[in-house]
Amino acid sequence: MKTDSLFYALFQSSPTILFELIGQPVTEAQGYRFASEEIKQTAFRLDGVFLPPETRPEAPVYFLEAQMQRDTQLYRRLFSEVFLYLRQHPQVQQWRAIVLYPRAALEVPAPETFGMLLAAPEVQVVYLDDLAAIPELSPGLGTLRLLVEPAATVPEAARGLIAQVQRSSLTATDSAKLLELIETIVVYTFPRRTREEIAAMLGLTDLVKDS
Repeated sequence: MKTDSLFYALFQSSPTILFELIGQPVTEAQGYRFASEEIKQTAFRLDGVFLPPETRPEAPVYFLEAQMQRDTQLYRRLFSEVFLYLRQHPQVQQWRAIVLYPRAALEVPAPETFGMLLAAPEVQVVYLDDLAAIPELSPGLGTLRLLVEPAATVPEAARGLIAQVQRSSLTATDSAKLLELIETIVVYTFPRRTREEIAAMLGLTDLVKDS
């Protein structure tokens, strides 16, 4: 399952989900845009950066790293990219780094070199399977959780999410984006199923053409 691209598609469609995930008011997401930023004159590319609106230069820049496999170099790479970005963008006043893991077992213990940074309030590590302990997730967080749902329970979870989105107070545009992402996640989870089989699985009459 191509979870990396789906993670970033989800955050790009609904930037408020990041703010929900880290316990910040969703109103703080207003005006933020999610982008992939290349750092000049290097081979570095920051996969996910939440850039604040120009009218709020004091607002933090959020660096997002979704890590779906064990990586002994993750923190070396992440902090190198973050601090090089800050050097090249002196206008940035505040920053936050968010690292997402499906579960804690995938995290490689960071070297002592980065102990102080990982303990700093600017850095937050999130394990997505912890979302299962929350009784009622918002549609956005529920869709994020679906990305790490065991395949056996994906159909039931997806049907529940679709029903939740349909009865939510989300705008028609936001609802359509989430429904498309939910369907896409299911398609990637069951690549050998036909579109008709997946539509039947989800209780839908059709799937979006680009899922």
